[in-house]
Amino acid sequence: MKFQTKGFAERVLRWQATHGRQHLPWQHTRDPYRVWLSEIMLQQTQVTTVLGYYARFLERFPHVQALAEAAPDEVMALWSGLGYYSRARNLHRCAQQVVAQWGGTFPCTAEELARLPGIGRSTAGAIAAFCFGQRVPILDANVRRVLTRVLGFDADLARAHNEQRLWLQAEALLPRTDLQTTMPRYTQALMDLGAGPCAPRNPACSQCPVADLCTARHEGAPERYPVKTRKLTRRAQPWWLLVLHDAAGRVWLERRPQRGIWAGLHCVPVFSSRDELFAWLQTRFSAEHPSAFTARELAPFVHVLTHRDLHLHPVRVDLAQGPGCKAVPGALGAGSAGAWVGTPERAALGLPAPLRKLLAELAV
Repeated sequence: MKFQTKGFAERVLRWQATHGRQHLPWQHTRDPYRVWLSEIMLQQTQVTTVLGYYARFLERFPHVQALAEAAPDEVMALWSGLGYYSRARNLHRCAQQVVAQWGGTFPCTAEELARLPGIGRSTAGAIAAFCFGQRVPILDANVRRVLTRVLGFDADLARAHNEQRLWLQAEALLPRTDLQTTMPRYTQALMDLGAGPCAPRNPACSQCPVADLCTARHEGAPERYPVKTRKLTRRAQPWWLLVLHDAAGRVWLERRPQRGIWAGLHCVPVFSSRDELFAWLQTRFSAEHPSAFTARELAPFVHVLTHRDLHLHPVRVDLAQGPGCKAVPGALGAGSAGAWVGTPERAALGLPAPLRKLLAELAV
């Protein structure tokens, strides 16, 4: 079957008007700040998860100037639990750059938007289409699935030149008239199709407005699209967490390195093994104070990341004397900066979601 492009845009536009999502808070605005914020939060994250974070961010940072002026820890604290924390760091950097280089007004073309931190080609296209009616495509995961199925595009998207071919075909399908009206609706329509009928598994082809045009449906194998041979290699990684308390009930927190897992967040010291953690404790405290601490191993749990599974083994350690040492050598490297932090102060810090939950359960 050879895909016929004629009428494709018109069909999905009509479908979106009656069957697409209409209730999302970022749909009824052309404010680039709000659209940008939603697009960054929606990267690899479900809409239902994003809704609460989106509202809280807008309440605290109602415009790009407010976000640019915020302290990094405040941004990370609000983001905590949303995952993929590099998005939050780039969000903050992007806001600062928009204010410094663009006077607080987002540029209006996809080309200029894509030069800002954390904004790739697809996100730039979404902002340009939604806010400025620019005739540019997007290729997020949902849209890529819709278009590869409809087109029967079976080239391996792990290869850059095939990805570029799909971009060109996506551009050819775009509406050509009344762009200020059609581009926002068309872009939303493709997103809605991918989030609804054209699901990764068991797509509801009978509900799709372009089912009779769809190559994958005629082949009877929609789930084989898109084709991407390069797979993520998952691996398990054990982390032993030293949850160290002083007599005042505070917990010792260090800032994670700027690269790697939980980069830039505040965290308890991390060790690669139980032996390493307890050896450090013995070396640091027992020689001077044989009864300086009590240790209790807590129930381990798994935290799932994109590329690996973190097997977390928390060990609660309570110091017996005084307020604890004034400076605890960091487990992440000699002299790693850290501080004793009480519960009220911890609320304003960016902590990984599983650690925040663990500390709350321990009532510390």
